[in-house]
Parts: sequence; structure tokens; C-alpha cells
Amino acid sequence: MRTVSKVGNWMSKWFTLLVILWAAVNYFLPQASLWIAPNTSYLLGIILFGMGLTLSKDDFARILKRPVPVLLGTVAHYVIMPLIAFLLCQLFHLTGATAVGVILVGSCPSGTSSSVMAYLAKGDVALDVSIEALSTLLAPIMLPLLLQFYAGRYVAIPTTQLFLSTLKIVVIPVVLGVVVHTLFSKQAAKVNLVLPLISQLAILAIIGAVFAANHDDLFTAQTALVIPVVMLHNLSGYALGYLFGHLIRLRQPQRKAITFEVGMQDSSLGATLAMKYFVPAAAIPSTIFSIWHNVSGSVLSSWWRQHTTESVKESIQSAASNNVANN
Repeated sequence: MRTVSKVGNWMSKWFTLLVILWAAVNYFLPQASLWIAPNTSYLLGIILFGMGLTLSKDDFARILKRPVPVLLGTVAHYVIMPLIAFLLCQLFHLTGATAVGVILVGSCPSGTSSSVMAYLAKGDVALDVSIEALSTLLAPIMLPLLLQFYAGRYVAIPTTQLFLSTLKIVVIPVVLGVVVHTLFSKQAAKVNLVLPLISQLAILAIIGAVFAANHDDLFTAQTALVIPVVMLHNLSGYALGYLFGHLIRLRQPQRKAITFEVGMQDSSLGATLAMKYFVPAAAIPSTIFSIWHNVSGSVLSSWWRQHTTESVKESIQSAASNNVANN
């Protein structure tokens, strides 16, 4: 178990690089993962079941005890990211599957890696996890509604099928994970040691399947626009998320949590639903988002962590100087 945990930690450290390398392998050798494409929903179910195993009754009790920041953070997520996605589609004149893919990833719940980034940035991890849980549970309702509102002009949106599929793929695995954690907490604690490795392997498999299915269409004029759109989408989410936290007068650790919860999406869900209900090309924005937000999130969390550490050192030095002066 310790060996598996160490492997998981190693993969966490080099995950972004592994994602890029695995994507390249599947671009040149699509047969490596093409067979996975019809089964991505099962992989996502495993990821979200693992997320549920990490949650306890205390996480949901926290929402009831401190509902305002959690509710406002969830609202900010579902307002800011879909709206930015739609505006970027208009600005870059995206249409068809590409536009649907951008709006789809913008309408997804917050990303499962956001809590890791909040932890590394010395943010309010408890708030982050609470928003993540609530936005995930609301996904079956919010995702079809947002897609119909923003993307209905591009393609027909199967809202009922999306609702049922998101309920089955997202909510049921999370709830099952919470139930298992509640009933078998000791055993779940041991399993949680290997969950990072399992989740990372599942995400790599989904990314590989998307690249394999789209290897002929990845470098066209239309999809080339996706890269700057995805980058602007994510960075705008960070900026507006932080600004929102400032406007509602949250403390700095809470602002950090809101920033990551708004700006990071569950891109694996976006890729899975795109492959299932639209054409494979609609999954490209989610896949690029998955790569990019890990890069940007790592950079931002590292900067915040270093900045926070320096501030603490300055405070300690200042306090020491005052004590010397007073003495």
C-alpha cells in the first residue's frame, strides 16, 4: 500500500508532464486508447466514486453551518464560467462542435483538482471541498440548463438524456462513495491512500481516448483557436473568481478557494459527455482545458504559497523587531 501511495505521489508531482506525453503518444498511436472511448463514463464514475470516498458527513454539515460562502461560491462558478465560455465563442467566432465543446466545459462543475491547488496555495480547503461537493451534486440540473441556454443555438441539446446521464455518471458514484465512507470509515481511510493513483490513471485514460478519437482533427484551423480560448477561459475564471471573493469581503484564504473553484472545471466530465452525446471534436476543448488548468493552477498555487510564506516571515521578523525595541 505504501508503494502504491508513493507512486501516486510521484504521479501527482509529474502529472502535467505525463498528461502531455500520453496525449502525444495517442496522437501518433491512436490504437493505444481508441478502444477506451466508449467506456469513458465508467472511468469518470470511478474518479467521482473516489471523490465521494474522501467526503464525510462533516463536509456536508459544514455547508449547513457556513452556507453563505459555499452558496455564493457555487453561484459564482455556474454564472461566471458558462458566461465567459459563451462570450469567448462570440469573440472568436466559434461555431458547431467547437463552440459546444467550449460551452460544455464551461458548464461543468468545479474540477476535482481544485482542492489540491487550494491546499498548496494555503487557501481554505474546507470551503473549497464544500463548493466542489455542492457544484457536483447540482451538475445534473445546471449542466443541461446552461447548455440549452448558451449552446442551443449551435446544436440540438439532449437535455433529458444529459440530466439522466449526469445523474448516473456524477451524483450516484459520489453518493455511493459518501455512503461507503460513512459505513466503513476505517477501510475507506486505507483505500484513500491509493485513490490519487487510481484517479490519475483514469484521467490519463480519458485524455488518451479523446486524443485517439480526434487525432485527424486536432490541428485544423478551427481547433487551433481552441488553445487561446481555453487559456483565456481559465485565466478569466481565476481573475473573476478572486474579484468576486474580494467584493463579498471574504478573507484571503477563502478568496483563494473561490478562485480555484471558479476557474477549474471538471474537464473529464466535459470530455465524457462530449464523446457520448456530441461528436468527438466537441471533447477537444475539455481535453485541452484538462492539460492547461493543471499547468496554470500549479503556477498560481506555487506563487501564492511562496507569497504567503514570505508574508509570514516578514510578520515574524517585524514582531521580533518590535519585541527587541520594546525591551
